[in-house]
Parts: sequence; C-alpha cells; structure tokens
Amino acid sequence: MCRRPLGILPWLGVEDLRILFIGDVVGRPGRETLARLLPKLRQRERPDLVLANGENVAGGKGITRETGEELLESGVDLLTLGNHAWAKREGYDWLDLEPRVVRPLNYPGRPPGKGVTVVATADGREVAVLNLCGRVFLDVYVDCPFRAAARALDELGGRTPFIVVDFHAEATSEKAAFGHYLDGRVSAVVGTHTHVQTADEGVLPRGTAFITDVGMTGPVNSVIGVDRDQALQRFLTQLPTRLEVAPPPARLEAVVIDLDDRSGLAGGVRRLREADV
Repeated sequence: MCRRPLGILPWLGVEDLRILFIGDVVGRPGRETLARLLPKLRQRERPDLVLANGENVAGGKGITRETGEELLESGVDLLTLGNHAWAKREGYDWLDLEPRVVRPLNYPGRPPGKGVTVVATADGREVAVLNLCGRVFLDVYVDCPFRAAARALDELGGRTPFIVVDFHAEATSEKAAFGHYLDGRVSAVVGTHTHVQTADEGVLPRGTAFITDVGMTGPVNSVIGVDRDQALQRFLTQLPTRLEVAPPPARLEAVVIDLDDRSGLAGGVRRLREADV
C-alpha cells in the first residue's frame, strides 16, 4: 500500500500511518451502508488500517458470527465492541475464535474474546488496539477503565508506538478525563456508544488524537438508530416497547487519524460524515 508524506508535520520528514475509525454500525442499514461506502473511502482516504465499532450490528444490539464476518468481508480490518457485546449468546464462541475483534477489556472474570490485540498493516507495521467500557451512567459493572488501560500499556511494553483506544462510554466528562489520562501514552482515544458525532475532535497537548464520540453508521431518520415511533412510545408511555432498527436511508460517520511514524503520536484528526446515496 502506498504511504503518504505527513502533511501536518512536514518538518519531521517522515511518513505517516493513517487510521480510519468508523462509528457504531447499527443493524442491517449500517452494515449495507458500510459495504457500499467503504471501498470509496479506501480509495479516497487511503487508510493503512480500518477499524469499526460493531456492538450493534446484529439487529441493533449485539454481534453474531454472521454479522461480524459481514463487516470484515466488507473491508474492515478490526472490530471493537462495547456493553452490548454479550447481547447475542450465539456470538460468544466466535469472539473466542476470531482474532480480528476486541471486546471491552475491563469486564471482570474471563469473558469471551480479548480486550487487547495487535494487528499488522499491509506494510507490516503493528498497531495495538484496546477496547474499554466506561462506568458513569452506563448500566454495567466493570473494573476501573483507567487502571485497566494502564495495566494493558505496561503489558504491551512498548511493542509498538501505534496504540488506538476505543473508549465505549456514556458520560462526556468520563471520556474527556480518559483522553487526558492517556494523553501522550497512546496514539488515539476514540469515543463510541452515544451514536451522536461530536465536534470536539483534536490533538491533546501531549499528542494523542481525541474525539468524544465518532458517531453512528446507521439510519438517519431514527432515534440513535432505533425506529422513531417505537422510541417515542417508550418515552411517552414509560411502558416496555419493542425497539427495532429504523429503515434506510443511512449514513456513515467516522474519523481519519494521521500518526507520526516515529513517535506514534497524532499529527491530525478529522471527522467524516458520508451519506449513502
């Protein structure tokens, strides 16, 4: 794969590594939109690695072997997950077997899958990927994500300068704190879970790329991917209501992150929002 000169930091005289991170893929509309748009994005953006959050790919909640493999066959190199990783029990064995998926690292015990992995780009550069869940306003009982991330970095032991963290969390304050906690120690902290793309992308003072939430790849006319009428019924009546993925049209939301080939730190990060037309 061709490599590009690092336009953000030209005085370094080095080439960059580019990562495309795609926000939470929701249901069939999200999967189909990703499959249609990713080839164009690969041609236009020329990423060295494509990551996507896949915790909502199976009917809007959870992941199965079939839906996960559909994303991988569409051109995603590695999938991250979140608090809905366990929603489809039939996917548990696949999480243990598939090396191209990571689940939240900080769940207690030994849940299926792994929370840290190292993946190689086409030209052989290694990228470590961590996935963690937050604890504020999220109905999960997980270990401290800050301490879990620190332990994982110690275990990586400087194996690669390229480290990307998917922090799957609800509270913007927790996400911001987590980004600053890892600033300078990882390449990027990318927030997922809320399905609403935030406008705070940037490089933190010590060189880590950050965004509170990448957004969603899924139905546009929806309530964070869910059918509008069903969501309204739940809010208006407070009664249990079946929630289904809304129909198309859909769009893809993502970030492009450029990393310095020597330090692994970020030279820039920018948002993408692509309509599926």
